[in-house]
Amino acid sequence: MPEPQTGPVPWEYTIYIPNDPRAVAICRRTVRLILTAHDLPHFTEAAELLATELVTNAVQHTKGPAALRLRAENGTLRIGVWDADPTPPRPPRHPTPDAETGRGLTLVHSCANTWGWSTNGTSGTSSAPASTSGAN
Repeated sequence: MPEPQTGPVPWEYTIYIPNDPRAVAICRRTVRLILTAHDLPHFTEAAELLATELVTNAVQHTKGPAALRLRAENGTLRIGVWDADPTPPRPPRHPTPDAETGRGLTLVHSCANTWGWSTNGTSGTSSAPASTSGAN
């Protein structure tokens, strides 16, 4: 007989999104709903920002569909965005104070313990793990 689960049960949600700017707000609201349902409201603000920036990059810089994935396991929440472009994101920039773009990956880096990008040759995934305790 298997051992009973002693901590929170791992969970994962994947949201498939079109290449549509409205997807950003839909994903942000969905992240809030998921974290509230799993009693993690203290982490919502940072998770919404991470999802918003990663989804925005996928929608603005690729031509195909994308997907947002939230996965919680062993005290870690991982937020990842898959898109159909195998090209890596540009490194974080240092925009001028009046620039309207260019801060997304800098914000991701500031809200996550780490962030990374990987490819399988035909698509790419950006992801950011963070502690579900909300202590970054």
